[in-house]
Amino acid sequence: MTSLLGHYIDGQALSDNERTVGVSNPASAAVEKKLAMASAATVARAVAAAEAAFPAWRRTPPLKRARIMFNFLQLLQQHAEEIVAAITAEHGKLLDDAMGEFTRGVEVVEYACGAPQLLKGEHSKNVGPDIDSWSELHPLGVVAGITPFNFPAMVPMWMFPMALVCGNTFVLKPSEKAPSAALLLAQLLTRAGLPDGVFNVVNGDKEAVDALLHDKRVKAVSFVGSTPIAEYIYSTGSAGGKRVQALGGAKNHAVVMPDADLDNAVNALMGAAYGSCGERCMAISVVVCVGAGTADTVVEKLRRRLQALKVGAGTDSGNDMGPLVTRAHLDKVKSYVDLGIAEGAALVVDGRDISVAGYEDGFFLGGCLFDRVTPAMRIYREEIFGPVLCVVRVENQEQAMALIHDHEYGNGTCIFTRDGEAARYFTDNVEAGMVGVNVPLPVPVACHSFGGWKRSLFGDLHAYGPDSVRFYTRRKTVTQRWPSGGVREGVQFSFPSHS
Repeated sequence: MTSLLGHYIDGQALSDNERTVGVSNPASAAVEKKLAMASAATVARAVAAAEAAFPAWRRTPPLKRARIMFNFLQLLQQHAEEIVAAITAEHGKLLDDAMGEFTRGVEVVEYACGAPQLLKGEHSKNVGPDIDSWSELHPLGVVAGITPFNFPAMVPMWMFPMALVCGNTFVLKPSEKAPSAALLLAQLLTRAGLPDGVFNVVNGDKEAVDALLHDKRVKAVSFVGSTPIAEYIYSTGSAGGKRVQALGGAKNHAVVMPDADLDNAVNALMGAAYGSCGERCMAISVVVCVGAGTADTVVEKLRRRLQALKVGAGTDSGNDMGPLVTRAHLDKVKSYVDLGIAEGAALVVDGRDISVAGYEDGFFLGGCLFDRVTPAMRIYREEIFGPVLCVVRVENQEQAMALIHDHEYGNGTCIFTRDGEAARYFTDNVEAGMVGVNVPLPVPVACHSFGGWKRSLFGDLHAYGPDSVRFYTRRKTVTQRWPSGGVREGVQFSFPSHS
C-alpha cells in the first residue's frame, strides 16, 4: 500500500490531491509512495507563510537562532538512521554512503551554530572628527532552495541552516524523486523550536519552480542541478531582480602522473567514479593518464577492480554500488554506453547486462569503463551522471591540463602524483573551482565554500561556508556623528573627506 506525501507549510503537513506522482524504490522498481505536486497556489501559500514569519524571525537575536540550530543538531543525531533509511529507499545509494551524505550535511549545521560570530559586523571609531562608522549584515527576507535527487539531505542542509541563522525565512523545493528526507528535516526543525513559517517545504516540478522564480516576495534562490536548468534558474531569477546562486553540472578530470602510487590511485578512482552509482556532481568521470605505460597499467587495474565490484540493493552492506534512481535515468545512462561504442571508444568493461538476484526489476547498471576516449566524443563532453568512467591518454601534464581548461565545465579536478612541483603547478594553474592532490573528491569542509568555475556555477558566490553568509545577507554601512561642545559649522560644498 502506498503512502501519500505532501508539503510542510507554516508548521503543518498538508497535501494537494489534484496531481500526484509515484516515488519508486530504485532497487525493486516498486512504487512505494505517492507525492502530491504543488500548484502555484500552494507555492504562494508557502511563500506567504515565510513572509509573515520574517519580521519576528529577523528580530530574533543570532544567539537564539543558534540555540535552535543546536537543538536541531541534537535531533539530527537522534534520527540519523531514519533519515538515512529514507535516502536509500528513494535514491538507492548504499546505507553507508547515505550516512556519509547525511554527516556532511550535519557539518554545515554545526557551522551554522556559530551564527553570533559569523554575523558580527565591523566597527571603526573616529573615521573623521567625532565620526564613527560600522557595517551590519541584514537578512534578505524570504529565500528559496531548489535541490536535486542525488543528495536529498546534504544539499538542502548546504542551504537552509545558513539562510535561517542569517535571519531569513526559507521555502525548499526538493526533488520529487527523493522527497522524504526534506519532510523529515522540516519536522525536526519544528521540534527544535523553529517558529512556524520560518521553514517550509513544497514538493513539485517545474510549475513549483517557476512559481518561486516569478514570486516577487522571494528575494534569493539557491539551486543545485544540471547546467541547463542552472542556467535557466539563474537567468530567470536574475531577470526578476533576485539574488541567485545556481550550481550546475560537471565533468571532473583526474590526472594520473607516471610517478603516482597507482594502486592507491586506482582504489581512489573506483570510489570516486562508481560510488553512489556515479550520481554525484563531484564524481570523477574522466581519468587522464599521462604516458602510455601509465594508461595501460591504470586500465588493467581498473578492469580487475570492476570485475570484483558488487552491485545490489543499498540496504545490503556487502554491496559496493546500488541502483540508479529511476528507469528513465537508467535508460539514459545505457544510451551513453551505446553512444560511446558508436563513437569508437574501447569498451573495456560493459555493465549493461547485469542482473541482481531478487531485484530483477531494479534500476541496476554495472560499472562501465571506456578506454581511448577522445575530446571530440560526446561521452567525454557531456555529463553522464552514472557509473561510466572514460580514460583519455596524453603525453604530458600540459596536455592533461589543456583538456581541463578547454572543457566547458570547471567543477572539480584532482591530480595523483608524488611530485610536489607538479602538484603545486597544477593547483596554482588548473581552471576548476575545487582541486585535490591525491584526493579524488575534494569537497570542501563546512568552514570553506563549495562551487565550481565556468559553466559549473552561475552566480558569484559559492555554497555554504563564508560565501553563504555573504549570499544570505546584505551589508548596511552606518556613518554617525555626534558633534560635541556646541560647535557650529558653516556650510561645506566640497565633497566630504576624512582628512
